[in-house]
Order: sequence, then C-alpha cells, then structure tokens
Amino acid sequence: MRLIRGFNHPSPFLNGCVLTIGNFDGVHLGHRAVIKRLAERGRELNLPTAIMLFEPQPLEYFLADNAPSRLMRLREKILALNELPIENVIIVRFNRALANYEPEQFIQKILVAELNVKHLVIGDDFHFGKARRGNFNLLKEQGKCLGFKVEKSESYQLGDFRISSTRIRDALNADDLLQARQFLGQDYSICGRVAQGDKLGRTLGFPTANINMLRRNTPVRGVFAVTMTGIDNQEFQGIANVGVRPTIEENQKVILEAHLFNFDQDIYGRYVSVRFKQKLRNEMRFDSLEQLQCQIRHDVAEAKAFFGKI
Repeated sequence: MRLIRGFNHPSPFLNGCVLTIGNFDGVHLGHRAVIKRLAERGRELNLPTAIMLFEPQPLEYFLADNAPSRLMRLREKILALNELPIENVIIVRFNRALANYEPEQFIQKILVAELNVKHLVIGDDFHFGKARRGNFNLLKEQGKCLGFKVEKSESYQLGDFRISSTRIRDALNADDLLQARQFLGQDYSICGRVAQGDKLGRTLGFPTANINMLRRNTPVRGVFAVTMTGIDNQEFQGIANVGVRPTIEENQKVILEAHLFNFDQDIYGRYVSVRFKQKLRNEMRFDSLEQLQCQIRHDVAEAKAFFGKI
C-alpha cells in the first residue's frame, strides 16, 4: 500500500483511479464492505484503488477538544488499512482553505484535476464542501459532465443495527465491549509505544507498561481485562487502566497502563497493541496506596477468573 501525503503534480493517477472518501475511524465492518466494493471496481476497470483521509478529521478541526473521541489514531488506521485490498491512501490536511471549498470547487480541483477520478464509491450519508452542501446527487450530476461515475455504498447492517463509528463509540462509552466487537469485527484495541513511567506500579508489586496515547481523549475509561500483542509474536494476558490516575496525580492527560501476568521483560520502545476484553470497574480514587494495592490484587484475581472461563 502506498501513502500519498497531499497533492502532487502531475497527478499520481495519470490513467485515473477508483476512489472512496471518509474518516474510516475504527476500520469497522462497514468500512471493510466499502473497501471490498472499491477493490472489485478497481479490478473491473483495471484502475488503482485509493482512499482519501483527512487530518485532522473535519470535526476535530471545527470542534477542537469537544470533538468526539477517535477510535484510532492515524498510525493505527494506516496499519489496519494495510491489511485490506487497498493500493493507495491519500492523506489530506484539513484546514481553513479546504473547509471553505465550495462543493463544485472540491470536485473540479481535487477529484478531477488532482486525482483524475474515474469511479467514486461513497457512503449513503456522505456530505462535503462548505456548509456540507455537497452530496451524492451533486456528485452524480457533476460526474456526467466531468467524466466520472458515482456509486453509492449503502449502510452496512448487522441485524437491526447500522454500523458506524458513532455507534461503536457509543457502545464503548456504555462499556458494551461485546457490541463494539461485533461492529468492529474484532476486539477494540489501542496501539502505542511503551514509554518510561514513574515505576510506581513496580513499587506496588504490579509493574506496568505505560503506553503513549497521543490522543486528546479516548472512548474507554476504567480498568479492563486485556491482552497485549507485539512482543515476540505472543499474546499476553493482563489488566489495564485507562484514565488520569486520581490516587496518584490527577490531571487532564489520559494514560494507559497495562500490567501483564507472569511477565518480566524490558519492552521499552516496543510498539504494542492492547485489546480490551472485559470491563472490570471504573477508575477510582483511593485514600492511600495500600488501598490501591489491595484493589489491584482484586482486579488481577477477577481478570484471571475471566480468562479462565474463556
């Protein structure tokens, strides 16, 4: 898979491309269905396939810290997309200039002039351009004049539910990991690099791997039974806390700390994936480190009992 940052001259697709546009946050089952269709059209037309992503995501640009929490950082998203039949990912900086593009301007300057789109696959709720005036009907009308076809990708349903990043985010906020797993097609996970911490966990008898979150907020909070991958091609069981550590030093920076069972390796600097299996409790403030230590023992026992059942 090729990463393309911004627009280059000449177009990277001299003979045209098959394109889809979106946030693809979570790369859930609905996204995978769109990519599958995109790949089919690419083979039929003998054209390269491409996804256009925006960084920051549009709502992050407009709402800043009030934007919905991401399911994935950009790197996690790219790694997930790399496992799917997509040939190119175009990362476009979303800024004031782009936000002010009229829909017709976006179509003519970006889709046609920059990317030479021949076939466009979009979701049924796709809107774009200033005031979100652009939609499927406008794309179809413009495509007839400018030489590209537009195909609507209908919503992906699982039972009675329409799968979307928003629905997955809501499930995670409600601690419904099972529903989130069903919509994602796998456990919800957070990836990151293991960083140096204050080693308080080791002092309490429960050493932790501290994961750099590098995100403004997160859809999960609390203590969980988890597994970690990214170390020697193995999967390790443990517990993890996602939060602000109110007993130690409450602040606005959310951190992820994972304690792995029967594990004693130096993994600083390793890029790992923490998969959330079961919510154990909410994050709590304790009056002393001894109370915190006692609660962690209970959390470990509860997580081990959970893993023993599965």
